[in-house]
This record gives sequence, C-alpha cells and structure tokens, in this order.
Amino acid sequence: AAEHQHVRYNPLRDDWVLVSAHRVKRPWQGQLEKPPPEDVPRWDPKNPLCPGATRANGEVNPQYEGTFVFPNDFPALQPDAPEPGDSDHPLFRAAPARGVCKVMCFHPWSDLTLPLMSLPEIRAVIDAWAKLATELGSSYPWVQIFENKGAMMGCSNPHPHCQVWASSFLPNEACLEDRTQRQHLSRRGVPMLLEYAEQEARRKERLVVENADWLVVVPYWATWPYQTLLLPRRHVCRLQDLSDSERDSLASIMQRLLIKYDNLFEVSFPYSMGWHGAPTGPYLKEDCKHWQLHAHYYPPLLRSATVRKFMVGYEMLAQVQRDLTPEQAAERLRSLPEVHYKKRAE
Repeated sequence: AAEHQHVRYNPLRDDWVLVSAHRVKRPWQGQLEKPPPEDVPRWDPKNPLCPGATRANGEVNPQYEGTFVFPNDFPALQPDAPEPGDSDHPLFRAAPARGVCKVMCFHPWSDLTLPLMSLPEIRAVIDAWAKLATELGSSYPWVQIFENKGAMMGCSNPHPHCQVWASSFLPNEACLEDRTQRQHLSRRGVPMLLEYAEQEARRKERLVVENADWLVVVPYWATWPYQTLLLPRRHVCRLQDLSDSERDSLASIMQRLLIKYDNLFEVSFPYSMGWHGAPTGPYLKEDCKHWQLHAHYYPPLLRSATVRKFMVGYEMLAQVQRDLTPEQAAERLRSLPEVHYKKRAE
C-alpha cells in the first residue's frame, strides 16, 4: 500500500479515493505559495475584527477581552429572503434558502492563533461554539461552524476567527452523512463513527493524538495530504451535548493537534475545519442516534510550507487522488513535538 496505487472506500461519503503514494517522489516544478506573514500586529485599528475597530457597516466593535460574536456584515444567508420563482421544467429547480451568518472572534489579539492560545482560552471558544449551536439550532435545521485559516484557504483576515452559518435546509454534506450513518446503524447496529473510532484506537497506525475522551486520526479514506478527523470516544450527537470534562479534554486535544500542524513545516498551518453533528431545529424531536459528532480538518499543504495539493483535473473530473498514504501522514504528524516551534526557545 505504501508503494503501489490502490483505491480506498470512504463510508461517510459513499465514494472512493485513489491512493498513489509513489507520486510524492516526483520533482515539483509547479506553483509555490507565499508563507503566511509572521509579523501580524497584535492590534490594528484598521482591522475590522479587532476590539474597538470600525467594521464595513459602520458599527464599532466593543473592547472585547474574550470571544466576540457578531452578525456577518456580508451574509450568504438572510432570514427574510423571498421565495424563488416557480420552475417551468424539472431541470431548472430552485428552493427557498434562509438563514443567518455570524462571525466569532476567538481572541482580542490578532497574532494569537488557536495553537498559541491557553487551554482556558480554547475552552472559551468551545463554549461559545456550543452556545451558538444551541441558540441557532433551536429553530434552524443545520448550524455549520467552520474556520478557514490562512490566505491559502481563502481567509481574508489574519485575526483568529471562525464563521457560523445556520440554514433553513440541510446542506449537501449533511444530507450525505445523514444517509450513510443511518444506513450503517441499520446494517451493523452501532453508529458508524463510534465503531470507526474504536477500530482506529485499537489499530493505532493512523492515530495522531488521543486522550481519555477524544482521538484524532488521519482517516483511512483521507483525501487531503494531512487531513484529520477528530472523534469523541463515547456516543454523542451534538457539540452542545458535551460534558464539562469533555470540553476541557477537547480543548487539550485541539491544542495538541494544532501545535503539531504548525510544527510540521514551522509555519502557521492553513486549513479549513468544521463540526458535523446531528441536525437541529425540527430534527431535535426525531431519533438521530445514527449520528456521531465529529470535526473535519482539511489542510492543503503537501510537501512544504510553499507546496500545496491542488484538487484539479483528475480530482474534479474523475475521483479524488492523494500522493502519500494516510498511514505515512499520520506517522509524520504523530512524531512531531507538542511544544510549539515559536515557544521552544522560551
């Protein structure tokens, strides 16, 4: 498997990935990315996410000292959007889409990313996530918490923050994971990702970090080079269902994972991450025991801080393909120190 191409099945998405580990040896003459800036100012009055700064809509941020949540000034979803017009043909269908979009700043300092924050500060982020999931989930079927970190992943502001979009519909990935997890529970009598976590904890070859409540693995079916999956050890459907101790241990394992990410190429590691859990709103009254809470991390870097993986050509037109095995990626991440490279000299 480490030398010869093969395909692996992803039961969560019901699709396949082509693994071609030998291709990582080929010389790279393609695009080189610019490393992220190391000199981000701690506070900048022109940065609309900083405390006391003025945002695009003219509102002034409070002098916040912890997390700060506010409505997205350029929302992709609005609660009062009109109905789309009727379709005159089945190939041209549209449906209503309503919702709200919020931004959440993790910390008042622009130069302090999650792996450099303290455990109480990360725990405050988790609590804010859970509060938003509860509040927005009381009426909206889906609440998507996600963080785009780094310019390489489309983030336009270095200040540590995430977004939360609540929608009146279940997005494609949510529908897909709902179907596959429901089918797995029906066939095997146990939630898919609970069974998967137990298997990975026993096998350990794709394990990156673990503690009493959580484990992080490079999934067997990973598509991005250093993609990881964050899983609870017990059956839990939603972020807001976590106990105090599980939130503390989640802060710890997030910090350990993100320090390893930064240490991999000694750079503020870019990624897109997001939480998936059981649907909310009207689904709160339904049986969702097939769901298992989890977080996806999708980092684009492949060989160095300047060489990324592109999902183009064959990936867009045929099937996802990766250039090193998940086991190789996990071994490399697992072996990295858990002291951040910026703090080693302290």
